[in-house]
Amino acid sequence: MTLSPSSELLPIPKSRAEIAAIQRRQMRLAVEKARRAPFWKGRLDHVRLDRLDDPEEWAKIPILHKDALRAMTVEAFYSDFRICRPEEVCEFWRSGGATGKPLFYARTFEDIRYCMVGFTRTYLCTGTLAGNTAHLSFPLGIHPAGHMWARAGREEGIGMVWAGAGAATPSALQLELIRTMKPSLWMGMSSYALHLANLAEASGIDLAAGSVERILTTAEPISAAKRAKIEREWGARLFDCFGMTECSMMGAESPLNEGFHIWTDLAHIEVVDPETWKPVPDGTPGTLLVTPLYTNNATPFIRWNSGDIVIRQSEGRNDGLFGVFPLIRHAHRTAGFFKVRGVNINHQEFEDFLFANTAVNDFKAEAMADAKGIDGLRLSVEIKRGADSAATTAAIVAATKATFELTPEVVVIAVGTLAKEFESSVKAPRFVDTRG
Repeated sequence: MTLSPSSELLPIPKSRAEIAAIQRRQMRLAVEKARRAPFWKGRLDHVRLDRLDDPEEWAKIPILHKDALRAMTVEAFYSDFRICRPEEVCEFWRSGGATGKPLFYARTFEDIRYCMVGFTRTYLCTGTLAGNTAHLSFPLGIHPAGHMWARAGREEGIGMVWAGAGAATPSALQLELIRTMKPSLWMGMSSYALHLANLAEASGIDLAAGSVERILTTAEPISAAKRAKIEREWGARLFDCFGMTECSMMGAESPLNEGFHIWTDLAHIEVVDPETWKPVPDGTPGTLLVTPLYTNNATPFIRWNSGDIVIRQSEGRNDGLFGVFPLIRHAHRTAGFFKVRGVNINHQEFEDFLFANTAVNDFKAEAMADAKGIDGLRLSVEIKRGADSAATTAAIVAATKATFELTPEVVVIAVGTLAKEFESSVKAPRFVDTRG
C-alpha cells in the first residue's frame, strides 16, 4: 500500500507509549498557544507547563463551554480567540450544532495539513480501500466534512462524485447519479441516507439491489435500530465516523463496529462526570472534553466541552493498526425531547422505537394542542408497500401506549410524502412542536 502524504505527516503510532510521548509534547504546546489569546489571559497562569502529564495539574485548566463563546460578540471572538495572522489562514469552518449563532473558525494552512490526517484515516480504519468510487452527499462549502472527505479520498485513491447535499443537488437527481455512476460507497448524514431511501421507495427504486456496498456517516448518533434500517434499505454496511469542527475528524469505526477508534495522537480526550467534572472510569457514561493537539494554530481550544455523552473503553478486540487507540461510543442521550401530557418523549428513543417496526417507511411526530388546549401526539406515518396498513397502525398505537403511556393519533400518509417535505433539509425535521 502506498502511503498518502497525510499518512507520512503523522504515521499511526505503534504503541500507547508513543502516543503518551506525543501527548506530553503537544499538550504543552497547546497551553503555550492558548496563552497567546486574550480570551485565555489570566486563566492559565496557575498551570505548570512541566507537569501537564499529571491529570491533577491538567484538570486545573478551566473547561471551555459553548456558552462562553456564544456570549462573545463576533468581533470579540475574532480578536480574542484567534491567534494566527491573516496571511496564515487557509479557510474558515462553520461551527457545528443547530443552536445559537454560528461562528466561523479560521483554519491555518498548517491546521489543514493535520486535519487531512484525520480524514484520510477514516478510509483506512473502515477498510475502504483505493479503487472504490464514492457518491458524496455531505454539504459542500462552509461545512468542512464534505470537501475535506473529498480531498482525503483523492489522497487515498478513491473516486468521488461531488454531489453535495439535497439543497445543491436535488435528491431525485442524486438517486439517478447513484443508478448510473454505480458507486460502491455512499457518504453523507445518516438522516439523509434515510431520506434517500424513502424517496427511492416512493419512486420504485430498489436501493438494496444497487451498487453501494458501504456507507460512511458522521455528525449524528446512530443507534442499533437506525443502523439496521439504513443497512436494510441500502443493502450496504454502515461505518460511522466521529469529528468536530473545533478539532477535525477524530475517529472512525473499524469493521468490528466496537465504537470509534479515537486518534489520540491528534486530540487529547477526557470523559468526565457532567456534574462534578471529575474523570469517570471506563464503561461509565460521561461528557467528552477535547483538546486538539495539532489543529490549534488559529483557535486554541483546550478542554472543550463537546456536549457529547460517551462511554470510553481503553482497548477493544481490534488487533490491527488502529487497536492502539482507545474507543468511545455514544451513550445515545440527547437533549431533544418534548413533553406531551406530562410524558417526556425523547426524540432519538422514539425514532429508534418506530424504525424498529420494519413496516414503517418514515414518520413525522407532532406535539399538538386542540381547540381546548389539550396536548396530543400526532404521528404521520408512511407504511411500506405491501404491508397491512390497518394492522401496522393498530400495532403502533398499542406499542406507543405500552412503551410511552401515551395514545397517539396515527395518520397514514402516502409513501414519498415526507421525502418531498424533507427535501430542503439536510437533517429531516421529524419532530415538530406546534404548540407555540
